[in-house]
Amino acid sequence: MTLNIAAEGFLFDMDGLLLDTERLFLRAFLTMTTDLGIAAAKAEAFFVTLVGTSSAVTTSRLSAFLPEGVDIAEFDAEWRDLHLQNVAQGVPLKPHAREIVDAIKARGLPVAVVTSTRAQPARHHLEQAELWSLFDAVIAGDEVTANKPDPEPYLAGARRLGLAASSCIAFEDSDLGTTAAVRAGCHTFQIPDLRSADVPLPDLGQTIARDLGQAGEDIGLLDGCLRK
Repeated sequence: MTLNIAAEGFLFDMDGLLLDTERLFLRAFLTMTTDLGIAAAKAEAFFVTLVGTSSAVTTSRLSAFLPEGVDIAEFDAEWRDLHLQNVAQGVPLKPHAREIVDAIKARGLPVAVVTSTRAQPARHHLEQAELWSLFDAVIAGDEVTANKPDPEPYLAGARRLGLAASSCIAFEDSDLGTTAAVRAGCHTFQIPDLRSADVPLPDLGQTIARDLGQAGEDIGLLDGCLRK
């Protein structure tokens, strides 16, 4: 099925959408919380609530979740250091991430990353995945005045491409990011990543796809043969 959607630019979330970094974050988180005596199932269920949030929100939620007496700043720093050790071994791409970005670039259309991750680690992750040079702009979480679910990151991404958000297609995995993109006026694809099975997807007017390959087919960027 090909949807009748015209787009002048494309905006991509990063973690859990282009890059399989959420699982690397989770692996490091489980290592840290196991050392604190927290059951893996409990820690993983909590981690899912952090997906798509800003650093400030993550810190606030950690303070409520972790045992009393844990230094939140120290925990967060050690967690991120452990995550970077995992990243140094390679950043896996999500299925069809490279194909869809290459297809957009082949058509001469602008493309940006819109992420809640801070600028320095965002660049590091994209460089590790050999994607950095493909993007015309990267909007990071510490470069905007408000983070997802506020529409500002996607509005900023569209502005950096010289476009109205309504002329862009956005790709997201999280509910917060999807909300931000829809509120900005983008036609939005949601491709769920880490998610509790009992949590339904919100009805925001977004298009749901199982992966970037299906989304690429739906808008005529990818042929089915490219996804085999």
